[in-house]
Amino acid sequence: MKWPRASGILAHPTSLPGRFAVGDLGLGALHFLDYLVASHQHIWQTLPLGPTGLGDSPYSLLSAFAGNPLLISPESLLAEQLLDEDDLADAPAFDAATVDFEAARPWKSRLLQRSFQRFQHYQDAALRESFQAFCDEQRDWLDDYALFLAMKAHFGGKAWTDWPRPYAMRELEVLASARATLADEIALHRYTQFLFFRQWAELRAQAHARGIHMMGDLAIFVAHDSADVWAHQDLFLLDNTGRPTVVAGVPPDYFSETGQRWGNPIYRWDALAADGYRWWIARVRQALHLQDFLRLDHFRGFEAYWEIPGEAETAVSGHWEPGPGEALFTAIRDALGDVPFVAEDLGVITPEVVALRKRLKLPGMRVLQFGFGSDASNGFLPHNYTRNTVVYTGTHDNDTTRGWFASLAPSERDHALAYLRSNERDIVWDMIRAAEASVANIAIVPLQDALELGSEARMNYPSKPDHNWAWRCPPDLLTPAVAARLAELASLYGRAPAGK
Repeated sequence: MKWPRASGILAHPTSLPGRFAVGDLGLGALHFLDYLVASHQHIWQTLPLGPTGLGDSPYSLLSAFAGNPLLISPESLLAEQLLDEDDLADAPAFDAATVDFEAARPWKSRLLQRSFQRFQHYQDAALRESFQAFCDEQRDWLDDYALFLAMKAHFGGKAWTDWPRPYAMRELEVLASARATLADEIALHRYTQFLFFRQWAELRAQAHARGIHMMGDLAIFVAHDSADVWAHQDLFLLDNTGRPTVVAGVPPDYFSETGQRWGNPIYRWDALAADGYRWWIARVRQALHLQDFLRLDHFRGFEAYWEIPGEAETAVSGHWEPGPGEALFTAIRDALGDVPFVAEDLGVITPEVVALRKRLKLPGMRVLQFGFGSDASNGFLPHNYTRNTVVYTGTHDNDTTRGWFASLAPSERDHALAYLRSNERDIVWDMIRAAEASVANIAIVPLQDALELGSEARMNYPSKPDHNWAWRCPPDLLTPAVAARLAELASLYGRAPAGK
């Protein structure tokens, strides 16, 4: 596709300001859309929107198809009379700058149970018909997902490989019995998904009405303890107990002597190919119901991925295995047309990975923070960009630009200041200016950078197992002055909407 020259903001919905425990798809999201309009932005980029598991990571989801119930707006349910004022009266006072997932999850769960009870006696025939239509349309993934969550709760939250074997191995008779025994819980999970997709569709429509496009994130791998792997064990390299024989990660490098062992199961790409990549096509189709553009996380894994023995504690003993390559994308294009993918081509990038991206005509990524400390040939420096590029000051895995600059070695700091013709006081906005001024078609700025925040606002530390993903934007930081500054750069460098 022909990509427009545009700019946008990276902010996960959980990070938005709001009255309740966690940012959601209600008034805070609508206000953020208006803020993007005032800032002359075209794009709102989010992280994956699915239900998170252990560690609250949006890259370790209970389903690659479902939405996160934590994002459901209580205020929107109140407006639809699916809650009443008394249901919200016991809302605790939550920290405006941090998401407390441990407190948010049980409170939101109780709220959704109350809403479901109210819905069961609801008299609006159109809404009930809409719910049934949703269940019918999404049956291919929704039935397994709802059953998976109901059984996971029934078995004390254990991973599915620790359930009694007949349930783990999906024996038909025990699953039929579970569907009957857990019918109420299954119906509740269907209902929460109906609410999520209903609210997201409305938010996306509001975005489009304002000229804003949504960009989402599609991780290459899925979590082992997920409805996807449990329901499709034949598509993953597992042993006869359902545990992975090999797992994903990345090899040792400059940043880590032992590499990274992510632990995601590896696909049986031969089985997926034999089935015409039907599961992947369904996954991308579902993602396009939510997003206008899709960032392909760990794109290099589609050319070759680092396969680690399942019993290994680190990534050192892994090796490269060929990915599906162009065949997967041909199947997706044949089924869905020209999908607007962005390739996250960071990490160990070989000529073969570059060649695959170019054959697919996908824009790649550049991260400004990676540009300093070497020489003028560094591909992350703006003078080396091509138009078919998405540039970021930093990503969700990096420190904020203010925090990054404070941690630089003196030589890297001097390089950055000289290249950007900057001083330390203005370094963040000089980085944003460099991204906006570049030839890259798309420039994305994390919200934390637009607000000039330090390391305290970092979204994720890849090496830390917990206390991630919890940053939340206090409402008083979204000032007209910041919006005006973003708007000025967007207009100056030809990224603003027409007429702005």
